[in-house]
Amino acid sequence: MALAPSIIEAIAPVGVMIALSSTIGWVVTTWMKVKNGYPLENSWGKPVYPNGGGEAMERIRLISQENAQLRAELGSLKDRMAVLERIATDKPSMLAAEIDGLKTKQLN
Repeated sequence: MALAPSIIEAIAPVGVMIALSSTIGWVVTTWMKVKNGYPLENSWGKPVYPNGGGEAMERIRLISQENAQLRAELGSLKDRMAVLERIATDKPSMLAAEIDGLKTKQLN
């Protein structure tokens, strides 16, 4: 049983559009993965990382250093905030006694 030529002529543009949109979607997806640093996949489904060269590795190193510095600064700010919260919420008499205790400790 052969298909009539009119049916083939009606289906062919739909098939071409599906193939074209699939190809464009694949290209755009691959471009976005490369642009944002996500790994590509080989034919076996294993990740393949694009070689960004030395520049990409240098940027990663600099960002990692900055991240470590910001984490250290955030830690010290958290400690300072805890002290300020304790000062604001403690009773004045307890605070005065603690300050006097530190003064006598410093003199010794």
